[in-house]
Amino acid sequence: MKYLKLIRYQNLLLLAFMQLVSCYGFLKLQKIDLSLANWQYILLVLSTVCIAAGGYIINNIMDQDSDLENKPSDVVVGNTISETISYNLYVGFTLTGVGIGYYLSTVIMRPGFVVIFILAAALLYIYAVSLKQIMILGNVVIASLLSLSILIIGVYMIFPATYEGNQQEMKVVFSILTDYAIMAFIINLLREMVKDLEDIKGDYNQGLRTLPIVFGVKRTTKLIFALSFIPIGILLYYTNEYFIANNLYLTAIYTLVFIVGPLLYFCIKMWSAQKQKEFHHLSTILKVIIIFGILSLLVVSYNIYHHA
Repeated sequence: MKYLKLIRYQNLLLLAFMQLVSCYGFLKLQKIDLSLANWQYILLVLSTVCIAAGGYIINNIMDQDSDLENKPSDVVVGNTISETISYNLYVGFTLTGVGIGYYLSTVIMRPGFVVIFILAAALLYIYAVSLKQIMILGNVVIASLLSLSILIIGVYMIFPATYEGNQQEMKVVFSILTDYAIMAFIINLLREMVKDLEDIKGDYNQGLRTLPIVFGVKRTTKLIFALSFIPIGILLYYTNEYFIANNLYLTAIYTLVFIVGPLLYFCIKMWSAQKQKEFHHLSTILKVIIIFGILSLLVVSYNIYHHA
C-alpha cells in the first residue's frame, strides 16, 4: 500500500480511465481509421501512466517538508520508503514511459514524436524542483499536462491515419478531443489553485510563493470564484450551439445537470470558503466534475448513435 500511496494510484487510475473512455467510449465508435491496434493503445496508456507516476514520485520527494505540515498521514518518502528507493522508482517509471513512447512513435513512423514524452517527463521534474515555487506558472504546467494526456490520443491515433480522403472527418473528431482538452485544462487549473489554498500553511513555511501566499486567501478565493464562470459560460455556449442545435438533448441535459450544476455549486461555496476543510471539499468537487466530464464522452457517443 505504501508504494501505491507514493505514486498516488487514485490519480493514475483516473488518468487511465480518461484515456480508455476517450478511445473505447468515443473514438472506436466513430467508424474511422485509427493508427494503433488495441494492445498498442494500451501501451500508450501505460506510457502516460508511468510518466505521471514518475512525476508524483519526484514531487513527493521534493515535498517532504511541506507535506509533513499539510498532509502528515500521506508522507511516505523518508518514512515508510527511503529516499534512495524513491529516486530509483522515479527513474524506472520515467524511463519505462519514455521508452514505450519511443516504440509507439516508431510504430506510427513518427520517431520524432517521442519528444512529447520527454518534454512531459522533463516538465514534471522541473515542476517538482522549481516551477511550483513560481506563482501561477506551476499550476499552468500541471493543468497543461493533463490536457496533453488527451491531445496525445489524437496525435497517436488520428493524425497518422489521416489522408486527403478522410481529412474533414478526422478534423471533426480531433476538434472534439481538443475541446475536451481545453475544458480539462481550465477545470484542472482551478483545482490546482484551490489546492494551493488548501496547502497554504505548509507552503508558507517552506518559503513558496503561491497565489494565496502572495495575494492572500480572501483575494485568491474571489479570483477563483470569478474564473469559475469561464467554464460555465463555455459549457452553456457549447450546449446551445452543438448539443441542442443538433437535437442531442440527452447530452445537453447531462451537461447541465452533472457538469454545469456542480460548477455552480462550486462557485457558491468558493465565495465564502475560508478553512482548509472547505478548500479540500471544493478540490474534491472539481475532481468529480472532471470524472463527469470524461463520462460525457460516453453520453455523446450514445446520443449520436441513437439520434442517427
